[in-house]
Amino acid sequence: MTDWSPVRKLLVETTAGKGLSHRFVAGETLDEAAAVAAALNAEGAQVSLDFLGELVGDSTAAFEARDAYLACLERIGSDGLDANISVKLTHLGLGFDEALATDLLAHLAERALDIGTTITVDMEESAFTESVISVYEAVQPVAGNLGIAVQAYLYRTQPDLDRIIPLGGHVRLCKGAYAEPEDVAYPSRARVDSAFDDLSKRLMGEPGVLPAIATHDLPRIALAKEHGANRLAPWEFQMLYGVRRDVQAQLIEDGYPLRIYLPYGSAWYSYLTRRVAERPANLAFLLRAAAGK
Repeated sequence: MTDWSPVRKLLVETTAGKGLSHRFVAGETLDEAAAVAAALNAEGAQVSLDFLGELVGDSTAAFEARDAYLACLERIGSDGLDANISVKLTHLGLGFDEALATDLLAHLAERALDIGTTITVDMEESAFTESVISVYEAVQPVAGNLGIAVQAYLYRTQPDLDRIIPLGGHVRLCKGAYAEPEDVAYPSRARVDSAFDDLSKRLMGEPGVLPAIATHDLPRIALAKEHGANRLAPWEFQMLYGVRRDVQAQLIEDGYPLRIYLPYGSAWYSYLTRRVAERPANLAFLLRAAAGK
């Protein structure tokens, strides 16, 4: 197994590494994240706040994560932020107790409804895809204010949409960041791009959901604009905090709704190093993004 300790050391212990990290993570505290979210709102962007963490091993940690998400929801309400939250179900205990994760998500959805916002259920490794969708199927018909992420590189995503679309909500379409075997996911970039475009076109033709097209790829953005040109129902672009900021500004200037995925929390180093460990090309992606505008 590859030793990623040099990458961790780069991000955590060097000035350059910390600067790189701060480019892509709002900070360690909710106060820092709320301040960044307010600044992004002032620039014309919506926000999806992500309290970093995943795959907890006991109920105590799952309840602590729920409480952190609740605090984030309360801050959205008190500060009047144009924001929702993104939640990883393994952070709520999905890895060991699906019923617990379902109950905690339902609790969060109820509070989000009171505040007037929504929750996006993040997609994780393919080993959890089925259980993530099952929890979504259990909570969304009752709550009605959820959305879910789908990953274009998984072969199963088209049929998964047959289950997801009738439930309504928003659907975040991304390419997929985890390292997956070839029997689960398309192995080539060209095949992933083609699948992404097909899924984008399908979602734009579904008036009962809100497509959230999450990409930094200019050809994918251009095709999404074409697919959505005659759509009467709402849709939006989504991009990561700190990535392609020039493109983000142009989308806003051109009048396209844009939501920025804004991670925060003390697990920021795990967030970045795990993205690199899962796909070594991600390090080059982060460095290129940092070198850009």
